[in-house]
Amino acid sequence: LDNGIRVVSQETYGQVSTVGAVAQVGSRFELPYETGTCNLLEVLGFSSTAQLSGLEITNCLQDWGGTPFVNLNREQSLHCIDLLRPNVEKAVALLAQALLEPQFRAEEIEDAKRALEFQALDMPPELLLGEGLQVAAYGESQQLGQAHFPASTESLNNLSPETVANFWSRQLLHNTPGIVLAGAGVRHDKLVEYADRFFGHMPGPTSSASTTPSPQVAITRSTYRGGQVRIHRPYNPQLEDKDLVRIALALHVDDGWHGDDLVGVCVLQTLLGGGNSFSAGGPGKGMYSRLYRQVLNRYNWAESAEAFTVFYEEAGLWGISGSTHPGRAREMTKVLAEHVLRLASTPVTDEELSRARKMLKNNVLTQLESRLVLFEDMGRQILTYNSRQDMHQVCAKIDAVTADDLVRIAQNSLRHPPTLASVGSNLAYVPQQSEVSEWFP
Repeated sequence: LDNGIRVVSQETYGQVSTVGAVAQVGSRFELPYETGTCNLLEVLGFSSTAQLSGLEITNCLQDWGGTPFVNLNREQSLHCIDLLRPNVEKAVALLAQALLEPQFRAEEIEDAKRALEFQALDMPPELLLGEGLQVAAYGESQQLGQAHFPASTESLNNLSPETVANFWSRQLLHNTPGIVLAGAGVRHDKLVEYADRFFGHMPGPTSSASTTPSPQVAITRSTYRGGQVRIHRPYNPQLEDKDLVRIALALHVDDGWHGDDLVGVCVLQTLLGGGNSFSAGGPGKGMYSRLYRQVLNRYNWAESAEAFTVFYEEAGLWGISGSTHPGRAREMTKVLAEHVLRLASTPVTDEELSRARKMLKNNVLTQLESRLVLFEDMGRQILTYNSRQDMHQVCAKIDAVTADDLVRIAQNSLRHPPTLASVGSNLAYVPQQSEVSEWFP
């Protein structure tokens, strides 16, 4: 559009559509006194606007056969509605109200805070582990290392309606180039028409009306440093069957979403695979991945072992996480490190590489059959790259990854200090990061 908002769509020729917005709004843009704002905004999605109350919005969505989805991570926000196709125009109008005219009423914010407090009581340890990795890898003083979740009930309660409104105004309402409207199952000309009608009045970056009292927080490049974080979490038998220690060993990826090795790292993750020690099995479950065959099937004390990747604008992480009984924490960490070292020293077999590439292509194509995933893929690609690669281009990149590429990626990662995070009630047997560093050449 003339104001900088981008519009992308793909027709699916079905009777249900998904429309929404992906924006450059995330917790890395929070100022110190705003910590937890994005977490709060996720709960407040599609709350009262200048024209409709939260209850009226819920009733409208029910009448239209619609379901809303909201997600805010460290870099981007997503608001979308999945609904019956004849109601797409109404959905875009409602989306505009929810994004451009939120009221952030005090009572709704208080309700959202109480919901977050309950969520914090039984927050999955895997989520805590991921947060610990960010702090250990980048440090709390850098954008990628600052907390996504409020540190305490006190810091959550300090978030006022004014604080939330100022953050939203600063990062979204005065940042039209950071907004992408996307639609799956809608004609492109219609989506552009609706976007112009309901969002076209927003001031662009060159408009004098776009000035805001608080300057927009831009991306400040975070530098990987490596380190260790231990998160003590008392064992709660009501939430978990076993008292386990969860450990994650992560390594650096250059340039994040924009790196040349992005697809190679994804192939590496698929090759390692993994999961839990118990699985129903069946075709396509990844039971032949390296971590299943060489960790979960070999060590009866290994409750889980799984590879992961995390990407951001300027950097990323890849690694392996695992869970075991506290007394086996050191052995688990050693096993994770051995698999990283093996990737850097020994090329994978042709059979393993072929299986990993096929599994990754299967995962990508299967996911894109989902209308919601298709919407998200379009929106995030346009916001990140200002272009979109189709499935043929993605599959070609996957097929181009070689065994030598995987060795090179692992070797490059080992040039940086490792990152170690752990969560559990007894962390006495988790080795120090300095000791783990000595295991690597």
